[in-house]
Amino acid sequence: MASAGAALSFTATSYARIIGANDRIAIGLIGCGGRGYLAHMPGIHPHDKQQNAEFTAVADPWRIRRQRAAARCQEWYGRPARQFVSYRDLLAEGRVDAVMIASCDHQHTTHLEAAARARKDAYCEKPLSMDMESLRQACDAVQAAGIVCQIGTQVRSLPTSVGCRELFRSGAIGKVSRIEQCRNGTQPYWYSRLQDVKAEDVDWPEFLMNRPMRPFDGKLLSGWYGYREFSDGPISGFGAHFIDLLNFIVGSTLPTSCVAQGGTFTWNDENHFTAPDHSQATWIYPDGFLVSYSTNFGNGSGSVLKIYGQQGVIDLTKWLAPTISGAGAIRPGKLGSVEKPVLPIATPDHFLDWLQCIRSRKTCHAPIEAGYNHCVPLLMAKLAMDSGQRQVYDAATREIRPG
Repeated sequence: MASAGAALSFTATSYARIIGANDRIAIGLIGCGGRGYLAHMPGIHPHDKQQNAEFTAVADPWRIRRQRAAARCQEWYGRPARQFVSYRDLLAEGRVDAVMIASCDHQHTTHLEAAARARKDAYCEKPLSMDMESLRQACDAVQAAGIVCQIGTQVRSLPTSVGCRELFRSGAIGKVSRIEQCRNGTQPYWYSRLQDVKAEDVDWPEFLMNRPMRPFDGKLLSGWYGYREFSDGPISGFGAHFIDLLNFIVGSTLPTSCVAQGGTFTWNDENHFTAPDHSQATWIYPDGFLVSYSTNFGNGSGSVLKIYGQQGVIDLTKWLAPTISGAGAIRPGKLGSVEKPVLPIATPDHFLDWLQCIRSRKTCHAPIEAGYNHCVPLLMAKLAMDSGQRQVYDAATREIRPG
């Protein structure tokens, strides 16, 4: 993979795929669950007429979900979307220009690499990967193909996030020493996903993909967020947004080391979820600051997201209403002690940006490099938590190892 922060360029392949202003962008949706149906589809719909885009195909191993997504396409566009059980068949469909990947965490890189090899532009959900090997392969495939790729860390596309970045670049809070998030809740988010699933409605091997075969279990399908075989838990699920946002605002890329711990201390019940309900990770960045992330699903209070500098604090606890102040400053600056709102800076939302870049072949707000740079720290945390050992990242070999 190219060096961190490198942007996708106008390759010959990319130029050849420029879609004319009057040509429709035919979109295939891979994964029709919560993210696909409740985020991707309504995220694209406000822009589909202006950008001449349309969902024309959907794929999901669960019949109920793909039929629901197809019905919405019929409602919106007056014609049915083609339905597929497998992503392979959707990608083989010649009438699809781009895909949105809203599948389970353990499927992201398989779907993204296949999309790149099929020369389909892609929007792929986070966290990008659950292991380094598949992360490297998918990122390399995207770069080699020259496709337009947007990673689904949409918080960086908020006007307030852009405002925070510009304030930081101005030197308003001075040198950063610590960035932290505590993202807490009264119950793990995977409980709300549990549904009654009938075996006859599901292509079970298609869901399991590269995981070992076992008898059908509807809890695994609907509540996959809560099982470590299919998701790495809140440090990855929630932490992906946090890591990506700090990279976006302060310009960091990859940490040098990580330590982490976690476990299930509150929600021990008949579901036998294996994702931790309490977890904490800290990373050291070569830029000279420490980053801390924690989740407490035993008490919903205490959530915070702050960037601490020597001259003040940017408080992003409320993503849509961040503030800046001179609170806690150890060096005099221009900021007062009273919190002031961060002024938003207009920017296309994450979905519109992707559609615009498909036409212009420019680099998206969250290109594949951003996905790599959020994913490596998450994998370091997973390995540190599971092994009880400090983990380091070797940029030369693109490997994580104890150290």
